[in-house]
Amino acid sequence: MTYSAPHSAIERTLNFAMQSAAVTAGNTADSIFADLGDGMAQSILDQAGKYAEGVLDPINRNGDIAPATLSDGKVTTSPGWIEAYRGWIDGGWSALSAPSDHGGMALPHVLNAACLEMWSSANMAFMLCPILSDGAILALSRHASGELQDAYLPKIVSGVWPATMNLTEPQAGSDLNALRAKAERNEDGTYRISGQKIFITYGEHDMSENIIHLVLARLPDAPAGTRGISLFLVPKFIPDADGNPGALNDIRCAGLEHKMGIHGSPTCTMIYGDNGGATGWLIGEENRGLACMFTMMNNARLAVGLQGVAAAERSTQQAAAFARERKQGRPPGWAHEDMAPIAAHADVQRMLMSMAAMTDASRAICYLTAAATDLSHRADDEDARRKAHERASLLTPVAKAFSTDMANEVTSLGVQVHGGMGFIEETGAAQHMRDVRIAAIYEGTNGIQAIDLVMRKLPLSGGEAMQRELADMRAIVDETRASNNTELGATAERLAETLDSLERAGAYLEKQIPGEPNDALAGATPFLRLFGLARGGTGLAKIALDCAAQTDSADGRREIAIARYFAENICAGARGLELSIVAGAASVQLASSVFAES
Repeated sequence: MTYSAPHSAIERTLNFAMQSAAVTAGNTADSIFADLGDGMAQSILDQAGKYAEGVLDPINRNGDIAPATLSDGKVTTSPGWIEAYRGWIDGGWSALSAPSDHGGMALPHVLNAACLEMWSSANMAFMLCPILSDGAILALSRHASGELQDAYLPKIVSGVWPATMNLTEPQAGSDLNALRAKAERNEDGTYRISGQKIFITYGEHDMSENIIHLVLARLPDAPAGTRGISLFLVPKFIPDADGNPGALNDIRCAGLEHKMGIHGSPTCTMIYGDNGGATGWLIGEENRGLACMFTMMNNARLAVGLQGVAAAERSTQQAAAFARERKQGRPPGWAHEDMAPIAAHADVQRMLMSMAAMTDASRAICYLTAAATDLSHRADDEDARRKAHERASLLTPVAKAFSTDMANEVTSLGVQVHGGMGFIEETGAAQHMRDVRIAAIYEGTNGIQAIDLVMRKLPLSGGEAMQRELADMRAIVDETRASNNTELGATAERLAETLDSLERAGAYLEKQIPGEPNDALAGATPFLRLFGLARGGTGLAKIALDCAAQTDSADGRREIAIARYFAENICAGARGLELSIVAGAASVQLASSVFAES
C-alpha cells in the first residue's frame, strides 16, 4: 500500500501546538509564528507531502529487500537512495529550520517536525541520514567556533555534507563513563582521534561527496567519567584551501550490521586512527563535549518520537485499508448475504480505533514539544522563554518514549489486523513493526527517558514546570466539560481521573526521590506512560473541541470520536498505572532475588 500524507490531521495538530505555545507566553500564534502566515506553512507542508509520497515512498521497499552493502570499505546504498538524496538537496529541505546565518530558512521547529513525520512515514530508513544532520546543525551553531561554523555549516545546512553522531562503543552503550576513544593534541590546534565506534548510522555511504562525523573522545589528561569527554568534528575528507573535499582522513568503515529492520540505513562500525589518528577539530571546550552532544541528542530524541508517530500513522493507514477490503464472517446484525469486511467486526474496530487514537495522541505530544522549543527562542519575554525551555525539557522524554512505545503497539496491531497475511512479508505490514522496533532503544532507551523524566525533569524549578503542565491540562478538561458536547461522552470525566492519578503519582515520586530513589526508579516507566496518557488525551480533547467549533465535516467528527475513544478506553488504565507507581516498588525489587546469579 502506498503512503498518503495525512494533511488534515497534521495541520490541526500543528495549529493546536502553536496555539498552546503562544497562550503560555501570553501571545497569539500569529505573533509567535508570524513567518508561517500567508499560506507559508500550507505551501511547505504540501511540497513536503509530495516529496514523501512521490520520492521516498516508492523506494521504501527497496531499502527493506535490498539493503546497503559494504565492499572494500565503501558502502553502496539501496536502489534509488542516491537520487532521493539529490532531491533532498535540491528541495532545500535540510535548511528548513536551520539558522539563517549559514543558509538556513530559520522556520519553526514545529513545522519541521510535521515534515519529518511525513518523510519518516514514507521511508524511515532513508530519513535517518537527514535527521542526524539536523542535530549536528544545532550542536555546531550553539557550541562551535565561528571559524568552524563558517567552514562546515553552509555545507551541512545545504545537505551537501551530511553529518553523523559517534557515541557508542562496544563497551560503552548507554553508559558513556566507559568511553575509550582517544584524542591527542596537535601543535596546529587540531587533534588526532583514534578508537572504535559502533552503531553509527550512515557512518559511510555513497550519497554525498563528504561526511562530517561528530565524535566523542577523551584527552590524555581528561578527568574520569563523563566530565572528561570532549566532542570533535572529524570529516571523512579534509577540506582543501578552497573548501572542497581533499585528502581522505584516517577513517574507515569496518563493517555493517545485519538488523531486524531499517535495512536501508547503513549501520556502521567505524575505525578511527589506523595510521596515527584521524584529524579532528574541537567543538566547544575540552572536557565539555557531553553538553555539546546533548544539544544534538535532545533534537534527535524528538525526531525519534516523530519516527514513532510516522510508523504508527503508516501502519494505521494500511490496516484500515486492508480491513475495508478483506471480507470474513458476518457480525451480529449483518443484513447482507455476502461476508462482511472485517472492519465491521467489533474487535477489529477496537484495534483500528486504538491504532488511530495512539497515533494521534503521540503526534500531539511531539508537536507540543517542538512548539515549546520554538517558544524558548522566539518569545519576547525572558521568563516566557525560560518556562518554554522547561516545558520542552519536561516533554522531550515523554515525546520520545511514549510515542515509540505507542508505535510498537500500533504496528503490532497492524500485523494483527492483517491476520495471517500480516505475518507474510509481501503485505509490508511486518516492515513497519520491524523498522520502528529500534526507536524505543536508540537515542537513549525508553527506560532512560523515564529515569530522566522522574529524576531530572519532574523536580524542575521545584516542581513548578510539572505544576504548570498539570494546570494547562486541567484547563482543557474544564473546557471539555463546559462544552456540553454529548458526542464526547465521558471524555472530561475520564481525563479528570487520569490527571488526578498523575498528580498523586507525581507527588509520591517527588517524596521518594531524596530518601528512596530506587522506589522512584521502580515507578519511572509507568509514570511516563501515565504522563503520556494525560498529555496525549488532553491534546486530543482540545483538538476535538477546536474542530467542533470550526466545522461539521466528517473530519471533525473523526477527531471527536478519536478523543472520546482514547479517554474512555485507553485512559481507563490510568488508575492501574498509579497503583503500580505508588505500591509496586517492593515487588519490582524482588527481581534481585528472582534473577540473582546462582
